[in-house]
Amino acid sequence: MISGTPVSLLVMVLEVPLAVFLAWGEVRLPALVVGEVTRGAALRHAALTVGLFLLAVLLATVLRDTCEAALGVFLQRYRSVRGVELDRKSMTCLYQTFEKKETRDLGERAGKATWMWNNVQPLTDVPRRSLKLTENILCYALLGTVLSNVNPWLVLLLTLAPAVNILCARAYRKWQFAARPARTDLSRRLDYVCHKPADFAAWKDIRVYGMAGWFRELYRELLQKDLDWTKRASLREFLSRLADLLVILLRDGAAYAVLILEAVRGQITAEQFVLYFAAVSSFADFVGGIVSEWNEMANASLFVSDFREFLDLPEDAPEGTRSAEGHLDHAPEIVFDHVSFRYNGAEADTIHNLSFTMKPGEKIALVGLNGAGKTTLVKLLCGLYVPTAGEIRVNGVPVGDFKREEYYKLFAPVFQDTGTGPFTILETVTGRTEGGGDRARAEVCLRDAGLGDKIDSLPKGMDTMLDKQLDRDGTDLSGGEKQKLMLARAIYKNAPVLVLDEPTAALDPIAENEIYLQYNAMTTGKTALFISHRLASTRFCDRILFLKDGEIAEMGTHEELMALGGAYSKLFEIQSCWYRDNYKAGAAQ
Repeated sequence: MISGTPVSLLVMVLEVPLAVFLAWGEVRLPALVVGEVTRGAALRHAALTVGLFLLAVLLATVLRDTCEAALGVFLQRYRSVRGVELDRKSMTCLYQTFEKKETRDLGERAGKATWMWNNVQPLTDVPRRSLKLTENILCYALLGTVLSNVNPWLVLLLTLAPAVNILCARAYRKWQFAARPARTDLSRRLDYVCHKPADFAAWKDIRVYGMAGWFRELYRELLQKDLDWTKRASLREFLSRLADLLVILLRDGAAYAVLILEAVRGQITAEQFVLYFAAVSSFADFVGGIVSEWNEMANASLFVSDFREFLDLPEDAPEGTRSAEGHLDHAPEIVFDHVSFRYNGAEADTIHNLSFTMKPGEKIALVGLNGAGKTTLVKLLCGLYVPTAGEIRVNGVPVGDFKREEYYKLFAPVFQDTGTGPFTILETVTGRTEGGGDRARAEVCLRDAGLGDKIDSLPKGMDTMLDKQLDRDGTDLSGGEKQKLMLARAIYKNAPVLVLDEPTAALDPIAENEIYLQYNAMTTGKTALFISHRLASTRFCDRILFLKDGEIAEMGTHEELMALGGAYSKLFEIQSCWYRDNYKAGAAQ
C-alpha cells in the first residue's frame, strides 16, 4: 500500500482495468465505425452502437482520471512519509556512523530518491511505473490475441524485436550505476562552488581575499567536468535510442507489409484491416511501453536501493533499553575505564587506554595542544562515539545500557562549531517552535550567557529571527554572540552534565573573563567538563587533565601541576603573558 490505507491499493487496482479498456476502445472504435458503414446498417442503429461505445469510453476516462488524481495524492503522501523516514534516520543514526564519508555519500544519493526533476520522482516512480508496466503487459496480451488471428509470426516479430532495445538500455544503466560514486563527488563540489558565493557569511572573505576570480575559475573547471560526463551519458543514451528507432522501423514496416498483403489477397475485410492496422500500431506502443516502463522503473530502483540501503544501515553498537530517569536530578559520577578509540581506517588510536573518574559535581578542565584528542573525548562522553575498547559508566551504569535518546538527556554540550538556522533567538534557545518553551527562563539563560544587551537592542527582542535574508528585521550574530547563544541553550537544557568545548574561542578577552566569572554559577550542582586551549580557564576547575597523544600526561590542580614543572607548567608560562592579570583577578575573587 502506498499511503498505508486500503483505499490507495484499491485505486491502484481499479486504474489498471480502466486503462486496458480505454486502450482496447482506441483500437476498436475506428473498426466499429467502418463495420457499421460497410455493412450498410441503418443510421439509427449505427449511431446507437457507436454512441453507447463512446459513452462507455467517456465513463471509463472519467473514472481513470479520477483514479490518477487520487493516486497522485496518495503517492505524494507516500513520498512525504518516506522523506520523513530519511530525515529521521539522518538525525538518529549514530554520529560515528554518519560521520564516515561513505555514509554521507550514501545519504546524499538516498536523498535524491525524494527529489522531483523533469517529472521524475524515484520513490513514487517505482509503484507508478510498476502500475503502468502491468497495464502495458495486459494490453500486450489483449492485442496480441487479436493479431494472432492474422498471423502468429507477426506477434512473435513484434515481441522479439525490442530485445535489442532491452540489451542497449541495460548496458546504459550498468554504466550509469558504476559511475555514481565519481558523479556524487563531482556534484557535491560543484554544488559547493555554486552556492558558497551566495552565502552571506562568506562575502567578506570573497571580497577581501579576491576569491571571486578563483571561484569562477573553479566553477568553469568543475562545470567542464560535469559537461564532459553529461556528454558521455548523452552519447550513450543517444546510441541506445538510435538502436530503438532502427528496430521500430524494421518491426513496424514488416508488420504493415503483412497486413497490406493480406488485404490485397482479400483474406481480411476492410473492418478487420482497420482493426488490425490500429492493433499493430498500439501493440508496438505497448511492447515499447513494457520496455520503457521497465527501464524507468529499473532506473528509479537504483535511487530507491540507495534509499533503502541508507535506512537499513546497521548501528555500530546495539542500543540499550535503560531510561535516564533517576540520573537527571543530580550531578552524576562518570568513569572512563581503560577507554580507547580509533577512527575508521586510522593506524593508531586517537584516545588510548584512558582511565579517570569525574566525581559528582566535580569541575574538570581538559587541556592540551591541538590533536591531543580533547574533542574526541567529548564525543565519547556525549555518546556520539562508541569506544573501540574499554567502557564508560554513568553512576555505575555502562553507557551502552542506556537508550541513546535517553543518554543524550544527561548532557548539555557547547561544541566548537556553532551554527544557527532560520529560527528566532527564543526558538533556538528552547528548541521549541513559537509558543513552546519557557519564555521567562529562556530570557534568564540568555542574560546569564552574556546576551542581555544584545536582545535589549533588538526591536523584536528574543523573537528576532537569526537570518537577515529571510527577515528584514532579522539579525546576523557574530561568532562570539553565536557561542553565547549556544551557551544559553545549554544552560536552558539544565542537564546534569555541562560540557563546554572551547566555548570562549570566538570571544574577546573581556567577554571571555565574564564567562569565566559566571562559570561557577553555571555549573552549580552539575558535573562539568571544560575544554580549552587557553589555560586561564583552569582556575575555575577542581582538577585539570593535561591530554597528550590521547593519554593523560598530567593530572591535578593548577597549583599541583605548576609545582610539578611539566608540560602543563611550561605551556601555562608561555600563555601567561596573555592573561596573568585576569588570572590574579579571578583568583582573588
